[in-house]
Amino acid sequence: MIIVTTPEATEAQIAHIVERIEEWGFKVDISKGAMRTVIGVIGDDAAIRVKPLAAIPGVESVTPVLKPYKLVSREFRGGNHSHVKIGDVTIGEANIVLMSGPCSVESREQIIGIAKEVKKAGASILRGGAFKPRTSPYAFQGLGLEGLKLLAEARKETGLPVITEIMDTKQLEMVEEYADCLQVGARNMQNFSLLKEVGRSRLPVMLKRGMSATIKDLLMSAEYILAEGNFKVLLCERGIRTFETYTRNTLDLNAVPVLKKETHLPVVVDPTHGIGLREHVASMAVAAVAAGADAIMTEMHNDPEHAKSDGEQALLPHEFQDLVARVKKVAEAVGRSL
Repeated sequence: MIIVTTPEATEAQIAHIVERIEEWGFKVDISKGAMRTVIGVIGDDAAIRVKPLAAIPGVESVTPVLKPYKLVSREFRGGNHSHVKIGDVTIGEANIVLMSGPCSVESREQIIGIAKEVKKAGASILRGGAFKPRTSPYAFQGLGLEGLKLLAEARKETGLPVITEIMDTKQLEMVEEYADCLQVGARNMQNFSLLKEVGRSRLPVMLKRGMSATIKDLLMSAEYILAEGNFKVLLCERGIRTFETYTRNTLDLNAVPVLKKETHLPVVVDPTHGIGLREHVASMAVAAVAAGADAIMTEMHNDPEHAKSDGEQALLPHEFQDLVARVKKVAEAVGRSL
């Protein structure tokens, strides 16, 4: 349910509205605009509808959210978009944020060296996997706790906040200690126990779209996180499986404008996994910016020939620099900045 206050509603009246809602056992989310305040009422729809919300002084309108995803819907924020802060970097504003780093953390020299390279080129956030979900049980699974410690060391060296994947509810406390943002990967998009757990976290969460998931599926999964109280959520398009076999996946850029219309949450695009071919990653990155993405996530490795995972799709340092230059031009063309 969404409550919109009158333009002349006082702070005391707004506080009284919130107090009454909480007395009835519901939660609230407040979004203040220049003229009006939008109050989202969180709880059982049937129970909310019988309450005399419209009778409270200062209330202009009461509107039910008809979509199955309530908290992630753009209406819940009164048509506004949310901003999510990772460290001291804000995603969802006019500037495009670049996240980059290796698929997996392999050694101290590797992750710190790459962190310095991506920062120099223009990235604001360091990505790297300490825990890696792999199709084969014999493939490199990540360094685990050691990898997290190395990511924290790279952050200290460069000042870049860190985003890394969490794969299990048991890992939350450990990952929270070293990371600035939790990534729920495509394979875990509908791991509802994990979604609920990260929904209770103090850290922001980037939720990646599953390879066979619809846009609605993605939004409903995000709803699990917000329902637990964590509104610091990013949605990531990283490609879906289609009949095409030339590329690793099909990067669904249709999802970007659709998500921007349907939800207030910032949208990230991962062209590395979306296409899986190094030579085409930059083209898809600039296309994502043109489509309206708030951030771009790519993989970069200084020695992809010897990478322990996904070396064939990781950009070389000079290729990432070229990507940054191209993204900057397109961002400026669509009225944004880098």
